[in-house]
Amino acid sequence: MKINFFLLLILSCLVKSWSQGNQLIQISGLVLTDIDSEPKPLPFAEISIIGTGRGVYADSKGFFSMAVQKNDTLVFNYLGFKPIFYIVPDSLGKSHYTIFQIMTRDTIYLPETIVYPWPDKNYFKQEFLAMDISNVLQETALKNLAQDNLRKFFEFTPTDGQASSQLYLVQQAQKNYYNGQFRPNNLLSPTAWIAFFKAWKRGDFKKKKIKYFIVFILLKQFGVFRW
Repeated sequence: MKINFFLLLILSCLVKSWSQGNQLIQISGLVLTDIDSEPKPLPFAEISIIGTGRGVYADSKGFFSMAVQKNDTLVFNYLGFKPIFYIVPDSLGKSHYTIFQIMTRDTIYLPETIVYPWPDKNYFKQEFLAMDISNVLQETALKNLAQDNLRKFFEFTPTDGQASSQLYLVQQAQKNYYNGQFRPNNLLSPTAWIAFFKAWKRGDFKKKKIKYFIVFILLKQFGVFRW
């Protein structure tokens, strides 16, 4: 009985010393950086324990909390910043510990890179000598950039997604703006008629069929066009 008692006492002492040496500590804190002399949080920073495969991510405000042991080595990682190593002190007497880890940017200077359209200067020389310097190219460019041609392209080219979505948003905004009240009639607006006569004098309605004119008046009536 005495031998069993002494063995139990020694075992309990060993377990107590082992538990004290491997006591878990809850470390919480913020991962910050210095921007314009003001601390700014680093959201979703990575905090891991070297050699264990365990770690956590900070939240959107840079806050983190994790359980560690004494003498564990923590590494803080964030894209574009230098990694920071932190060793948990073995002299901590509390089970909760708070830290504020500040990280600095890792500036990397890459060598200058010059991109050439030809792999070698000799190719550039050949292309330069073979370049067409006649007026044919200039006349073609001027013809493509003429206002009449650009206007035709603009009239018959269908609208893309950005233009369609912008028109829809404008219509929705006008609808919400006049919600619950009568919408003004643009046919009785002097400003709209002045804009119409200016467009008529500029020749915006030349070479167009009468149906386009009617569609324009109707769209003007509903306030789709603005001048």
